[in-house]
Amino acid sequence: LASHPFQMALYFCTGVLEDETLFRHYALNVPFYTHFTSPIRRYADVIVHRLLSASLGVSSPIKMEKEAIQRQADHCNDRKMASKRVQELSADLFFSIFVRVR
Repeated sequence: LASHPFQMALYFCTGVLEDETLFRHYALNVPFYTHFTSPIRRYADVIVHRLLSASLGVSSPIKMEKEAIQRQADHCNDRKMASKRVQELSADLFFSIFVRVR
């Protein structure tokens, strides 16, 4: 229970959400927050980099509707949750095998 204290972060397109309180980062206590890492790691980070670059005027705007961006975010969320679940089940399986052998 102590290792899962917070709700898992989700990707979303701000243009489809009307409630700006959902943009808040609870642990950092900031009202607006965008998280991304190197764009070579995850597709979601590539999208964030492109959107941020376009919003700063460094590159041309992305030719995607906000609904399409939200569908991509939903897909990334689904894959992230599935990956996390597989990781947890794998740890459970190997722990069970360890206990059984011992």
